[in-house]
Amino acid sequence: MFSVRGRGTVRRLAAATLVSGLVATGAIAVAGPAAADEVPGASGGATATLGQLKIADTVTYVRKVNGQDVVREVGAGLFEMKVENGGKLQTYCIDFWTGAHENFKYKEVGWDQSSLHNNADAGKILWILENSYPKVSVTGLAEKTGVEGLTEETAAAATQAAIWHFSDKIDATPKDAQGKKLTAYLLEKATKVEEPEASLSLSPSSVSGKAGDRIGPIKVGTNASSAVLSMVAGAPAGVSLVDKTGKAVTTAKDGDEVYVNVPAGTTDGTAEVKAEATTKVPLGRAFVSAEDPSQTMILADSSDSTIAANAGVSWAKKGAVPAVTVAKDCAKGGLEVIASNAGDEAWTFDLKGTSYTVAAGEKKTIAVPLAEDEAYNFTITGPNGFKETFEGVLDCKTATPGPQPSETPSTSPSVEPSPSTPGTTGDTTAGTTGGGDLAETGSSNATPMIAGIAAALVVVGGGAVFFLRKKKTAGQ
Repeated sequence: MFSVRGRGTVRRLAAATLVSGLVATGAIAVAGPAAADEVPGASGGATATLGQLKIADTVTYVRKVNGQDVVREVGAGLFEMKVENGGKLQTYCIDFWTGAHENFKYKEVGWDQSSLHNNADAGKILWILENSYPKVSVTGLAEKTGVEGLTEETAAAATQAAIWHFSDKIDATPKDAQGKKLTAYLLEKATKVEEPEASLSLSPSSVSGKAGDRIGPIKVGTNASSAVLSMVAGAPAGVSLVDKTGKAVTTAKDGDEVYVNVPAGTTDGTAEVKAEATTKVPLGRAFVSAEDPSQTMILADSSDSTIAANAGVSWAKKGAVPAVTVAKDCAKGGLEVIASNAGDEAWTFDLKGTSYTVAAGEKKTIAVPLAEDEAYNFTITGPNGFKETFEGVLDCKTATPGPQPSETPSTSPSVEPSPSTPGTTGDTTAGTTGGGDLAETGSSNATPMIAGIAAALVVVGGGAVFFLRKKKTAGQ
């Protein structure tokens, strides 16, 4: 069994930009709601650090052991996450059998880049989020559902239990009688809702052209009223952001397109565009680990948070002028590398031991197959110091329970090994073989967990999901 893992030191992340987005719509087989309007090579979204389970109560579930049913208890409810540039999030988890790591960095992504990518019930999970706690208060739930006597803890546990039914096909049952009623109500009423759009994105995340041209367009996507735009420090003098008419711009609304104006005579080079917005992250956005495999989260509540997105630009007077974006393709089990050349000469580069040539003015899409949970790390280079490194791990599926050590089956509730208590950083991973068992969310033997009191804690699963980090070259 995997427990919540605190760490004495947080692994250092390379300076990176998440390169995300949907592959072509026709390549994704998604039953249910329409996907958000994201495209290959988009970047941006909230970055947050996973905290502890804050509001939770006990639920039971049935675990197969030696071919027989064993009833077990876990804590279930809301986690807290801290946004990198300010703000807090509350999340539920959506991969019951995968462990989680406290203090890991997470990145906001579309459903296509999470374990929800092929889940026909993903829209029902969003309906639950929109119609239960914390979006609807305990008092509001009583009026809406007729379920009286709920607390924040029992409402959170009941909501999480309903979500697991659709994310993992797990029938978890709140121990609290009123919580059971709320879970039953949510499961009966849930209907499919359309996937939310990103809080902030720039797409594509890499563009190129010739000095003297307006390079782009770069499309801004945001649920904020507007985003503030700027060139990152270090851009050559005269390089600026403009609209399609050439007028200087410093802000943009959702759907606006901007260009990078590179004056003629500017020395060959690169620069970076930055967008920032203060907004609430949309309910139902998925959050995946930005480091190693860790459970996937889904957003239940957001304070106002500062969100950022970046896009790179390169230019030259003549020769090849490359740009590269990478997107995860969960439907096909791999990566989609999109390499383009805005120059007047061919560009040849190496990708994982294979040579590819992109002709002048050409855009080439390259499929890179990967096994589930396979890590990757590759660098693509080009003229004028062009160098992009991409690394991560492909994890697009919810985990399944692995074999367990022999134990005597019982029909009475069985409490899992004691997890670490809130505030500790030591590993308390219990023995497991194979695919792993549930990472608990903090149950005790018979007493529900009460917010604010140090109680036993282990995180309930949410699939370890692919993360794509894009290292910028020095000086950008």
